[in-house]
Amino acid sequence: MKKIIKNGTVVTAEDIYRADILIENGKIKTIGNELNENNAEIINAKGCYVFPGGIDPHTHLDMPFAGTFTKDDFETGTIAAAYGGTTTIIDFCITEKGKSLNSAIQEWHRKADEKAVIDFGFHLMIGEVNDDVLKELPTVINEEGISSFKIFMAYKNTLQADDETLFRTLVEARKHGALVMVHAENGDVIDYLVNEAIKEGRTDPIYHALTRPPEVEGEATGRAAKLTAIANSQLYVVHVTCKEAVEEIAKARNGGFRVWGETCPQYLVLDESYLEKPDFEGAKYVWSPPLRKKHHQESLWNALKNGQLQTIGSDHAPFDFKGQKDRGIGDFTKIPNGGPSIEDRFSVLFSEGVKKGRITLNEFVSLVSTNAAKLFGMFPNKGTIAPGSDADIVIFDPNSERIISASTHHMNVDYNSLEGMKLVGEPISVLSRGEYVIRDKQFVGKPGNGRYIKRSRFQV
Repeated sequence: MKKIIKNGTVVTAEDIYRADILIENGKIKTIGNELNENNAEIINAKGCYVFPGGIDPHTHLDMPFAGTFTKDDFETGTIAAAYGGTTTIIDFCITEKGKSLNSAIQEWHRKADEKAVIDFGFHLMIGEVNDDVLKELPTVINEEGISSFKIFMAYKNTLQADDETLFRTLVEARKHGALVMVHAENGDVIDYLVNEAIKEGRTDPIYHALTRPPEVEGEATGRAAKLTAIANSQLYVVHVTCKEAVEEIAKARNGGFRVWGETCPQYLVLDESYLEKPDFEGAKYVWSPPLRKKHHQESLWNALKNGQLQTIGSDHAPFDFKGQKDRGIGDFTKIPNGGPSIEDRFSVLFSEGVKKGRITLNEFVSLVSTNAAKLFGMFPNKGTIAPGSDADIVIFDPNSERIISASTHHMNVDYNSLEGMKLVGEPISVLSRGEYVIRDKQFVGKPGNGRYIKRSRFQV
């Protein structure tokens, strides 16, 4: 059915204007004034912003970690994302050493294809580089449309790759038009600090942060940026948390190197003190990299404003407090790393960013949608409102107020790390390729309606 969105204020990364939007066959057909079409459904967006659908470039749905799995699968996770204004996610496909890349990709398709309610793509984690892996990369890029590869510089003896693996991946990415992503922490130093803490009986959640100081993130970020420069390649640093890492990214970018950075809502609004909550409550706030002291938040907001950081990912990796996080009582190393954030990413940035004057409306759209679409090979089909683009649209009330709570969120996890936080602004209706997923704050989508997105080669 054709739809016409009327009376709203359209906001893209470049423009703000009043207009009607005609949607047909899942695409934006026409943008203009006083549009009329026989048999078209009229959507009244009076008093609302009309945003392009959010793109979350960093999720972990149905992901194995430390003997358990993240609580949200591709059904519950994408439903929660849609409630929060996100219409596309890119999830991390985890490979296993000694197994083909294709086997991991097909496993992630089994997880996602019949469950996702919004569109989705995959990043591919590269744990080793050998002749077999190198032979597969062109097929992964050209046939699967996976044009981004992740390297872990942390999690020694499990996920961590050495510098040779990172460098060879950067070289191959340059050859084939892919973007290398890094989890930038010095895993060797962290391993030493963690072992020392455990030996000395320092086992509470706060020591997760104290054994992963910002200096190890800054060092790894700078090392990855320098290797990128030597390889003449391109790099995307995920979940940047601290001033030290921001400075290394800024230094690389000012030097003309192709380096980009992402941060996450939790690092903008929470701080290290949350890990000191009593009764093991601090375990709810264990992410890697960890939350930092509060003064780092100013560095992150400034970097978003001045363009040294370009995207907001949720790093959604939810684990129940009871039955999963509490495995780490008496040993912080056994606390599953991650937290729930896929539903609140969009609104937190609007409320804390736009409403508080830290970023403009156009910058907001760039950060939650457009920049990710460009970096990850989906623009202009996604990430903007323009004729020919997918009709991924969020009708957003900028004045609606709500209190974040686990009792009302839609994520499949027993707590919310932002419990009690007041937000101003929320999605009212969300369309994916012209069809309602959320209508008047109610879920009306269908599992399996989300499409897999084959992304183009890196070309920013």
